[in-house]
Amino acid sequence: MSFAIKPLGDRVVIKRLEAEEKTASGIILPGQAKEKPQMAEVVAVGPGTEDIKMELAVGDMVIFSQYAGTEVKFEGEEYTIMAQKDILAKVEK
Repeated sequence: MSFAIKPLGDRVVIKRLEAEEKTASGIILPGQAKEKPQMAEVVAVGPGTEDIKMELAVGDMVIFSQYAGTEVKFEGEEYTIMAQKDILAKVEK
């Protein structure tokens, strides 16, 4: 099944990992107290440009800049579209 959002140029679409619901000591956090994670899975990548080679692939786990990108809701799911330059690191498994 292909993903319906097709990013252009050097952009990627990511899906954030779920925020922790409990602290290390076991305190359950209400929705507004949860910190948005800065780690995500890449769900779609653009083709890159003449100047910028696409270095990411679908399925990569990445760490990204906190305030980067545009959040979108598509078919009930939340995604973020951002430029590849806003991805800080790729997490090796």
